[in-house]
Amino acid sequence: MTTYHIEPKKQTLHGSFSKHLTPILTINSGDSVRYSTLDALWGLEPYKSTGTRRIFETKELKGNSGHALCGPIAIKGARPGMVLMIKMNEIRPSSWGWSFAGGSKQVKKRLGLAEQDQYHLNWELDTIKMIGTSQVNHRVPLSPFMGTVGMPPNEPGIHSTIPPRFCGGNMDCKELVEGSILYLPIPVSEGLFSVGDGHALQGDGEVSTQAIECPMDVVDLTFTLKDDLHLSMPRAHTPAGWITFGFHEDLDEACFIALESMLDLMQELYCFSRKEAYTLASLTVNMRITQIVNGTKGVHAILPHDSFIE
Repeated sequence: MTTYHIEPKKQTLHGSFSKHLTPILTINSGDSVRYSTLDALWGLEPYKSTGTRRIFETKELKGNSGHALCGPIAIKGARPGMVLMIKMNEIRPSSWGWSFAGGSKQVKKRLGLAEQDQYHLNWELDTIKMIGTSQVNHRVPLSPFMGTVGMPPNEPGIHSTIPPRFCGGNMDCKELVEGSILYLPIPVSEGLFSVGDGHALQGDGEVSTQAIECPMDVVDLTFTLKDDLHLSMPRAHTPAGWITFGFHEDLDEACFIALESMLDLMQELYCFSRKEAYTLASLTVNMRITQIVNGTKGVHAILPHDSFIE
């Protein structure tokens, strides 16, 4: 198996999903890629006290309005109907990040923040002790993961990086930490996988629209094609447990999509009947709001690894 390296350059960065993008690299199933990535907004440095900073030169080009993504990479033999298994071997942030009180005017008004000045935090990230410290001395434990991982839909044109989709995208699931394995349905030939939007820490919901947004020094991923697994939505095996996802504009519908997928998974893993899985899910499965800020809402269902005693 081969390991490749991708740095953020003009040729490797893009800010949208499209099946028409030319892959920057073609790999075999079983190969790994070690990325370094920019923060979501293409920054080359932390924000200054004036609120300005240098951004990557191609940010303003057509099709680069979204998150700074590295890719896409092609996987030989990938075709629609198969599943791409992505093992997250290592995720290591850079030394800085930022967050602020974002959100729509409607949300800010609802929370009593409409007339407030913008609130912005710059973070120093200690990746040895895994502690983040803000400029006003907030101290938080770090739990890094990638907010946006995925492939383009099999539709013409340019597609925003903001919403999550059945084939991944801006999933913003804080459980997808180092050691996780993500399973994504493949929508287009060769997959055309991209990654970006590093987060050093985020709560479920990502309520202000921002995590601790940061560049990543290392994102080490291994890609394996699965032609014996058929999925309509993502699922993941994480340190927290098995996870299934639901994405929809309506939060209730997103919840049901995640729950239906979890019942499918429990039937696969334990040979439960549907009624049996449904009953036991009420005892063991945790339903969580992944994010509420990307237009398309996200819900993930978690089945902890110690849910059943052998």
